[in-house]
Amino acid sequence: MFMRDLPANQLNPKIKNVWRINDAIWLTVVFLCCFVPFAIAAAVEPEGWMFVVLAAVAALYVAGMVVWLVVLPPIRFMRWRYELSDDYLDIARGIIWRKRFVIPFIRVQNTDTRQGPILRAFGLASVTVATAAGEHEIPGLDSGTAEQLRDKAAELARLAQEDV
Repeated sequence: MFMRDLPANQLNPKIKNVWRINDAIWLTVVFLCCFVPFAIAAAVEPEGWMFVVLAAVAALYVAGMVVWLVVLPPIRFMRWRYELSDDYLDIARGIIWRKRFVIPFIRVQNTDTRQGPILRAFGLASVTVATAAGEHEIPGLDSGTAEQLRDKAAELARLAQEDV
C-alpha cells in the first residue's frame, strides 16, 4: 500500500515549551484534586492506608511530570507536520494513534488564528480551519507565519468556491 509522504512543514520549536507549561498546569490541577482530599482526611483522622494513597498519588504525579514534560514534547513535535498546497491542507500528527487530515479547500468554511496567554508569551499562534465536519488546528506557529497561513488558506478556499 502506498502512503503519501509526510507534510513538509514543522511547527515552531517553541511549541514544546508551551505544551510543557500547559501539561504541567493540568497535571498539577489533577494532582491537587486527588491529593488534597486525602491529605485533609489524613489530617483529620490519620490512618495508615491514607498515607499509602498520598504516596502513590505523589509518585504518579512525579512520573506523569517526567513523561509529559520530558519524554512526550520532542516526540510530539517530530510527529506534527502540515503542508498547504493549492488544493488542500495536509495535517499529520499523533504519537501512538497517528492521524492524517487532508482538507480540500472546497470544504473550508472559515479560517482563524488563535492566541492564548501562553502562546502569546512565546510569540506563537494557532491557525484553525473549519469545515462542516469540524475544526482542524495547527498550533505553535510564529505569529507572522500563522497570519500568512490563515490568509493564504482563506484565499485558496475563496478561489475553490468560485471554481464550483
